Amino acid sequence: MDIRQATPADAVGICAIYNEHVANTIVSFETEPVSATEMAARIREKLLQHDWLVGVHGHVVGYAYYGPFRARAAYRHTVEATIYLDKAVQGQGLGRRLYGALIASARAKGYREMVGVIALPNPASIALHQKLGFEPVGVLRNVGRKFDAYVDVGLWQRAL
Repeated sequence: MDIRQATPADAVGICAIYNEHVANTIVSFETEPVSATEMAARIREKLLQHDWLVGVHGHVVGYAYYGPFRARAAYRHTVEATIYLDKAVQGQGLGRRLYGALIASARAKGYREMVGVIALPNPASIALHQKLGFEPVGVLRNVGRKFDAYVDVGLWQRAL
């Protein structure tokens, strides 16, 4: 798998991965599919100050990005990260490589802390975060609602 910075042209491939999660899992709290036009706008926005990476193996098989953790100035040294993989490549170590590259990018840009937000239960994401040095720092109970059920969210953090 090659890892590179995303471009708006990757939006269709990213949507193919993301919209599967939107439609069938609790890992995204969006409830409607995202258009390629909207995804391209999200990519452009993130790249203004942060980073968005794609994993490519013939086509986009995963992506990861980070952006502001919170809007207030005092949070400016902390970022929130997100990663999604095509189901066909999960469990092959690609997520670890892609997330590792994302962590390196945030460190190189001078960020100090990274936060992962995980809809629970999600043992695969928890395992990935643990392998990459994240530590659990809290759980927000029943903060999301999807598929007629309330969903907890775990917060994971690592120093960069």
